[in-house]
Amino acid sequence: MRIGLVQYNPEWENKSVNQEKIQNLINSVSTKIDLLIFPEMTLTGYTMNTKLGEPFNLNESQTLQFFSQLSLQCEVISVGGFIEKENDKIFNTLFVVDKSGKIISRYRKIHLFSFAEEEKYYESGNEPVVVEVDSIKIGLSICYDLRFPELFRFYAKEKVELIINIANWPESRIDHYVHLLKARAIENQCFMVGVNRVGYVKKDYYNGRSSIFDPMGNEIVSLVNEEKLIVAEIDFQKVREVRNKFPFLNDIKLI
Repeated sequence: MRIGLVQYNPEWENKSVNQEKIQNLINSVSTKIDLLIFPEMTLTGYTMNTKLGEPFNLNESQTLQFFSQLSLQCEVISVGGFIEKENDKIFNTLFVVDKSGKIISRYRKIHLFSFAEEEKYYESGNEPVVVEVDSIKIGLSICYDLRFPELFRFYAKEKVELIINIANWPESRIDHYVHLLKARAIENQCFMVGVNRVGYVKKDYYNGRSSIFDPMGNEIVSLVNEEKLIVAEIDFQKVREVRNKFPFLNDIKLI
């Protein structure tokens, strides 16, 4: 599977401009890609402006329409994030779009970032989500979720082969991000993909460091301080080999 990591600098709360930026990044790469992954709150950046919320409905959401068309146009599975509005509730949501443009999965961020008072604006999700694409089981997560291994142990028990984390994680704590991505790959014996943004937002700077780690914790690819779409070839046979050689997951005892 060819996985594309779209690391870019979204213009603050400007969906239309960011659609154009993303389209230009994708057009810059001629390689066929199977799975495209974008940062958290892809078209707005990480914001508490819940007025930008959209329903989880393809007919009513500018964001979902854009990624549906993108997936159909490029024949690619897309994973991105947006502000979801459901009645009077707002969620920080990840979505998955298949190659036909159909929305096939939704994950609502479980762990809200209290350091930024995210819980005052957003509702917490309460369900881990595993989605299967091209016969590969994928666990879903958003940014701050990465600090809480319990979610990822659930995914390990489900024997996922890939875990995705989409993020807006600042440079001031980027070492934590990288080490946590690596730890999640090692402890769950699967590929771990983190896609982060770059650029300035107010006083915070983001340097990206989007990465892929293999089931042994080896870093396959990484990107720092660049707006770029990078592509890596993933062989999921590696997951089976590692789990057969080191059957640690069979010994999990969840207390």
